[in-house]
Amino acid sequence: MVVMVADAKPLDDPLDAAALVAYAAALVAAVEIALPIWVEQMVARRWNEWSTVPPTTELLDAARVAAQAARVEAGASLRALLAADVQDQHTNPLSILRRAARHASAVLASAGVPPVVRDAQAERLFPDDGYDLGPAAFADLGATVHEAGLLWGAAKAHVVLARRRPPRS
Repeated sequence: MVVMVADAKPLDDPLDAAALVAYAAALVAAVEIALPIWVEQMVARRWNEWSTVPPTTELLDAARVAAQAARVEAGASLRALLAADVQDQHTNPLSILRRAARHASAVLASAGVPPVVRDAQAERLFPDDGYDLGPAAFADLGATVHEAGLLWGAAKAHVVLARRRPPRS
């Protein structure tokens, strides 16, 4: 049930609002665990695709530092986004995760790894992702992030749809 107040946003069902907050917190927690691992894996993967020698200690150390920077930045951005009312969320969590790929890209660029060849659409859609690292789906960061993202998305959709339903008489 949604209650309307004149010139205000709808007041959501308290259970729906609480569920959305809980799912948002679970998504942030899952991302903060998985994202650093993913950043390190992406650096190692692109390095190994490009080089015949194992990654250096310096490269792996730089990847760890970048991974933590990505975790802090993405975590803060996700918290801010998910704390906003659903009507005021003008981006989505996956966009934030795609931006976090720049941390891995910076490590690769500093190590002299050339960008990968991408198709024209990828270049147009993601011009700053020269290494084609950005996740296409929550599942790219693992099953836990995938599930948390799906649950949060379903809860958000439920709130949005509930607001669009006519009030019950």
